[in-house]
Amino acid sequence: MDEVQIWQGIIIGAVGGAIAGLVIWLAELSRQGYLKKSHTKRVLKWLKENTKPKHSEVWRSTRAIASHNNLPEDRVRFICSHSDKIQLNTKDGNESKELWKLKQS
Repeated sequence: MDEVQIWQGIIIGAVGGAIAGLVIWLAELSRQGYLKKSHTKRVLKWLKENTKPKHSEVWRSTRAIASHNNLPEDRVRFICSHSDKIQLNTKDGNESKELWKLKQS
């Protein structure tokens, strides 16, 4: 083996590893995006089904949402806090109770 073949092997290995790393990173990024969209859709659907039109001031706790959607409470907090369609109850300093509802459109 001469020196040129060794360097070609190193370059091919480095480029191949970088491409494989990039593909794995993109796959994980798309999986996280899909899960976020799917979980958000489930939570929004549940909130719509469990909020009667006459009672638009119905607040749902993080624990209730998590329990009915089979999601961890931390995931529900993340979804609700990042959704444009869900709002946190901030009246009278109630942020610690973590009550959520659909925003009025």
